[in-house]
Amino acid sequence: MPRTKIGPAQPDRKALDIEIARLRDLDVGALGARWHTLFGRRPLPHLPRHLLFRIMAYRLQADRLGDLDAESQRLLDRSAFPEEAGQRATNFARRAVDVRPGTVLGREWNGQMHRVAVLADGFAWNGKTYQSLSKVALAITGTHWNGPRFFGLRDRSSKGEASR
Repeated sequence: MPRTKIGPAQPDRKALDIEIARLRDLDVGALGARWHTLFGRRPLPHLPRHLLFRIMAYRLQADRLGDLDAESQRLLDRSAFPEEAGQRATNFARRAVDVRPGTVLGREWNGQMHRVAVLADGFAWNGKTYQSLSKVALAITGTHWNGPRFFGLRDRSSKGEASR
């Protein structure tokens, strides 16, 4: 008899999709009853139907497929307002631009995909090594770019951020 490896059961994605589709067909009263079953309490009376649905769909997916990683959860928990959470996430991403050797960055330019390998001492593109991402962006486009911004590692700062 051949040996088979037994591991944790994979989440049944099709059953999850069906359960979420059933939620979509429920009215506010039925969603409230399902909420009570899922969370063990009644929903807040001011929540509209679309939010009840979205919160329950998220909870079902998180329970079966896994929730946010610990760092994302801490970021959201520290935020007093959702707008602040988004700003903190953007700032965190801007600080976390350091890419490790072995990372491959991709960018489409003029309909052609360009891949750049991060090396310990620079960046490799088209068989050449460059000292910075900005020099790679210059070689690709023929114009001066902020390299991290060109490769999507940093967003363009808004006027409101520049004044801070």
